[in-house]
Amino acid sequence: MLNKIYQFISENKMLESGDCVVCGLSGGADSVCLLLILYELREKLNISIEALHVNHSLRGSESDSDEEFCRRLCKKMDIPFKAERCDVKKYATENSLSDEEAARVLRYEIFGKNSVNKKIATAHNANDNLETVILNLARGSAIKGLSGIPPVRGNIIRPLLIVTRSEIETFLSSRNQNFVTDSTNLSDNYTRNKIRHKIIPLLQEINSSVVKTSIGAIEAVRSENAFIDHEVRKAMQNCRHGNSFSGLDKYDKVIRRRCLAELFSDNSLPYSSERLTAADNILLSGGKMNLSRDIFLVSDGKNIEIRKIYPQNKAENLSAELVLGENKIFPDKIMLCSLNECENLKKIEDVHGKLTFYSLDYDKIIGRAIVRNRRFGDRIQLSGRTFNSSIKKLINETVPKAQRSSLHFIEDEAGTIFAEAIGIADRVKPGCDTVRILNIAIIDWSG
Repeated sequence: MLNKIYQFISENKMLESGDCVVCGLSGGADSVCLLLILYELREKLNISIEALHVNHSLRGSESDSDEEFCRRLCKKMDIPFKAERCDVKKYATENSLSDEEAARVLRYEIFGKNSVNKKIATAHNANDNLETVILNLARGSAIKGLSGIPPVRGNIIRPLLIVTRSEIETFLSSRNQNFVTDSTNLSDNYTRNKIRHKIIPLLQEINSSVVKTSIGAIEAVRSENAFIDHEVRKAMQNCRHGNSFSGLDKYDKVIRRRCLAELFSDNSLPYSSERLTAADNILLSGGKMNLSRDIFLVSDGKNIEIRKIYPQNKAENLSAELVLGENKIFPDKIMLCSLNECENLKKIEDVHGKLTFYSLDYDKIIGRAIVRNRRFGDRIQLSGRTFNSSIKKLINETVPKAQRSSLHFIEDEAGTIFAEAIGIADRVKPGCDTVRILNIAIIDWSG
């Protein structure tokens, strides 16, 4: 077993010569085995060892007895020992957590505090790993959760993932080494214990070596997950720009969903398999979905981004008097107006590639002209038509959802004469008697 664990440590680059390893020591069989293994391999690995015990204060005198056992064991082996206490019950109540989860959070906080510039070794074994995979499967995890407990995460190492609990107990028996048993491990009040006491035994009825065979299966899943992660990193580097992606639609669905999940996570936005599926559909076909309050995922079918979109009632009064030159009522768009067919507009088009032209008869505008956003009940008689049309209906038929909230409109004293992405009113269309043409160009940086 020593050689198997030594090889596992080496293959996963857990330790370097000269490392100081803090062994998380509960006093149970797994952690005692870990301490002995590290102790026996210390010279071969050229490492120093310390032990850290976390007293969760859950079992009164039994918890204190476990702490004392660990203290005596380390004294016997001449290993530096430290014990810290935490109030799991209080923390669980204050943070609405189960005792099991609260204990885990506090334990890792203490581990982190006591392992600065050191490695922290925990005693997770193959049984723990299989239990974790089953738990993640029951919760609806994807391949990442089915890859189990990572052998290395930051400065945390888990040298015993390659061995079963049965092998651990055999090893301790061969060293004539006793250990303590946590009474809470015997109860089915904790989720993990239900898996340990009920589900694993049922699986062993199907395959008596299920824990041992799971080692290779989980390692295969972990390797495939690592490959996917590598491809995701490349896609992120090539396609991500802040809170947006461009070109992600060219990648495989698995990569796209992982990238979207990371985008959500980086913005502290919750996600599920259903939400990722919806987001991926929007990425490919365009559209908009609400993520949280005024936060939306917006796509034009090629590019996708997380964007703040304020409710219509906050933006319904956006308006300004139309001027020649730049008209700006939206943060990422400009309406350029000119009475001349200037070459500078062509130059702008070459630079930005997002320019759209419209023209109307300037002298047919009645009174004062206003540039504004969309209004409820807007109607327009388009050029070449003899009837008024609902702008809402026209927009729904022709304009992608992601673009509808930032369209420019121009109205004069007789009504709407211009609707971006729709066209101009028939009464202001240029004709043979037109003297001055108002050229309108829209520059859009949002997509």
